[in-house]
Amino acid sequence: MEHEKIVPDTSIIIEGLLSQKIKAKELHPKFVLIHEAVVAELESQANKGRETGLKGLEEIKAIRNLTKSHKFEVQFKGSRPGDFEIRYAKSGEIDSLIRELAVQEQATLFTADKVQATVAESKGISVILYEFTASEKPFILVKYFTEDTMSVHLKEGCVPRAKKGLPGNWEFVKISKEILSADALRDMGKEILEEASLREDSFIEVERRSSSIVQIANYRIVITRPPFSDGYEITAVRPIKQLSLSDYKLSEKLAARIAEKAEGILIAGPPGHGKSTFCQALAEFYLTKNKVIKTIETPRDLVLSDEITQYSLSHGASKEMQDILLLSRPDYTLFDEMRSTEDFRLYSDLRLSGVGMVGVVHATACIDAIQRFIGRIELGVIPHVMDTVIFIQNGKIDKVFSVGMQVKVPAGMTEADLARPVVVVHDFESGKLEFEVYSYGEETVVIPVKTDSISPAARLAIEPIKQAFKKYSEKVEVEMVSDNKCVVYVPAEKKMEIIGPKGETIQRIEEKLGISIDVRELLEGKKKSSKSPIPYEVKHNKSNITFHLAAEYTNKDVDIVVDNDYLLTAHSSKKADLKMTSESSMGKILLAALKKGKKVELKV
Repeated sequence: MEHEKIVPDTSIIIEGLLSQKIKAKELHPKFVLIHEAVVAELESQANKGRETGLKGLEEIKAIRNLTKSHKFEVQFKGSRPGDFEIRYAKSGEIDSLIRELAVQEQATLFTADKVQATVAESKGISVILYEFTASEKPFILVKYFTEDTMSVHLKEGCVPRAKKGLPGNWEFVKISKEILSADALRDMGKEILEEASLREDSFIEVERRSSSIVQIANYRIVITRPPFSDGYEITAVRPIKQLSLSDYKLSEKLAARIAEKAEGILIAGPPGHGKSTFCQALAEFYLTKNKVIKTIETPRDLVLSDEITQYSLSHGASKEMQDILLLSRPDYTLFDEMRSTEDFRLYSDLRLSGVGMVGVVHATACIDAIQRFIGRIELGVIPHVMDTVIFIQNGKIDKVFSVGMQVKVPAGMTEADLARPVVVVHDFESGKLEFEVYSYGEETVVIPVKTDSISPAARLAIEPIKQAFKKYSEKVEVEMVSDNKCVVYVPAEKKMEIIGPKGETIQRIEEKLGISIDVRELLEGKKKSSKSPIPYEVKHNKSNITFHLAAEYTNKDVDIVVDNDYLLTAHSSKKADLKMTSESSMGKILLAALKKGKKVELKV
């Protein structure tokens, strides 16, 4: 193409296309007029450590180097823009100055910006618009990836390495013997940023002075530069397998929970163990249920169906994200990789607003996912923003917790006046209580609950307790129920004497020994309590809870145990029934346990 004067804008300079076209003899200009505004914008970007600025300045040098061999002249025209024009370059201030130069010089504007070309044409300016296609720019890192490659790690002064295998079962291996130089990695970084700007399925997620985060198709690429890192480094991650929810072989109980009830889900696990893969499977599952799904990602790297809209926190504030999600009314929002306090608060605010939330967090154990909320939101709010925690390890579901709240005396405490709101964490499949979270003084504590065994210290306490009761009866048997509670069996005629008027005697003994004591009648030859649970049938309504026992258990003291925790002792009737009111404090606890399907055992 014969053009006497060509005015390139910033977009075509950054792409390095003008020197290519001249070198290939596709363009034959006599003058290349570069506006000082282009140089100023590129210099500003280079000073901020952006690859685009450095690449543009090198393109200007390349154009100047072609002047003698291709017989054209480079001229710098116009005045250098001020801070205002540079600050508002994205709003079109720099483009406007370039168009004015093209008008003044009666030159042809050369651009890769469709908006710039449209504005110029509307003003009668001669324009060459070059629109790139993805096929012209093959992705430079593809050569490092094989079918089983999870991620590629490139660093100056080192040989290329890659993680190969599956989540939780991979090897970190060398994939080349070539030692990478800083110049080679710098050129790779430029090509990656160029690729991201050309393809419709790609974008630059974050661009900072010394780092960039780029998404190209299903590749997430992190580029770091000095002084942020000690050398140029490029890390590219790619999902190697996309699973459906059925591939995880969920139990019927968990599948029902996810499909019908759970609306505050946390997906936790160590880095690289398959959290995002499970999150993708969950999103696609909800989509098949005709739910409206949105995602919040930093960066956007989940591979999802086009029907699911993916939002980036890198390009929007939390307040904007909250407004958009509440107005668009999604059924479920997936928050991939919550890191900052602001992320956790956004998750909580959206959940409390009624949006079904699925959050992804890094954690080394299942309970750690809950602990990451402590201090960021009120303790009493935690069960309202999450009800299910799914821990992923080695690409599989390793543990599931259900989260709730009760007003109770925490495990390990005995006095009734120590009751307080407690966040209870149960193993989802077995219903076993595993952790309690509550306020203790000014601190919030997370306490593991052991309900399946008595500590060695408690076993050692049996003999001192027995000796204390020898003062009242020669025949004494002691059974430890927990570290802080025991049952003492004495002959029937000694029972009332030991309890004393209004319970004063047994109260003094409890204070002296520092343990809660239940006094019961001792049958000759054996204790009344057996270790094996007895069979029963239970019926409950709004008024009463009734246990029907076998005829042999008439007039017996029966321990009621919930999930291996002693609850109370009741006396069976002549008809071998245990009956209590549903409105009593113990009745409420027992009724809730029965409704939730917890393990309720009766021991005689």
